[in-house]
Amino acid sequence: MRSDKSASAPFGLKIAAAGGLLFLHLPLLLIFLYAFTTEEKSYQFPPPGLTLKWFAVTWERADVWQALWLSVRVASISTMIALVLGTLCAAAVSQTRFFGRETISLLVILPIALPGIITGIALRSAFSLADIPFSFWTIVLGHATFCIVVVYNNAVARFRRVSGSLIEASMDLGANGFQTFRYIILPNIGTALLAGGMLAFALSFDEVIVTTFTGGQQSTLPIWMLQELIRPRQRPVTNVVAMVVVIVTFLPILGAYYLTRDGDQIAGSGK
Repeated sequence: MRSDKSASAPFGLKIAAAGGLLFLHLPLLLIFLYAFTTEEKSYQFPPPGLTLKWFAVTWERADVWQALWLSVRVASISTMIALVLGTLCAAAVSQTRFFGRETISLLVILPIALPGIITGIALRSAFSLADIPFSFWTIVLGHATFCIVVVYNNAVARFRRVSGSLIEASMDLGANGFQTFRYIILPNIGTALLAGGMLAFALSFDEVIVTTFTGGQQSTLPIWMLQELIRPRQRPVTNVVAMVVVIVTFLPILGAYYLTRDGDQIAGSGK
């Protein structure tokens, strides 16, 4: 007798699943296709011809490299801030009991639940009131607001799975706080932090809305792409850069998925 797990899905369900996947990923496939087109100004289907020259053109564009380097720096620093603050918040909420704990947990998660434009307007108003000039660091602070939530969600779920008796036993055996964290807590939450950091980096790398409100004259890679679409010069170059963004954001998300694929180690998957 065949088990339910090995039963084949209905044909209609398979068609619906295939249609959903096609709807989600066909635009990405078109971006990849038009990165090789010989047509410079417009989109034609099928493309009149295929070429690799736009990859060489993109490689030589200094503005692309500047935007890419800025995005990598912003995402890296935002992720480091999120790892520290998100982990501390998760430890406080999951390992201790105090009045208003659930309210604090809600407030930590709130930035990722709000529309990005609301977060961007709020941050821009705060920076203006504090007379803080818009710069690289205002972009970092803006990105850190939602990156912290991603790390927090992963860390708090893993903290709740760590037995308090392990920490008590470590302290009873003479370990100090740092030793307990290094040998007991960190091995148990390490993969969750790594997954949260990967997701935070991916989200920061392709953020547009918050960057628009918190950036000065700097252009991260997604902002550069938006400006190129509004004032097109070489459309295939934008598609080549889009391919890079897809790859850069896909790999951390894939890694985070494999690190937390058992399902109960992650509480929320991002923005």
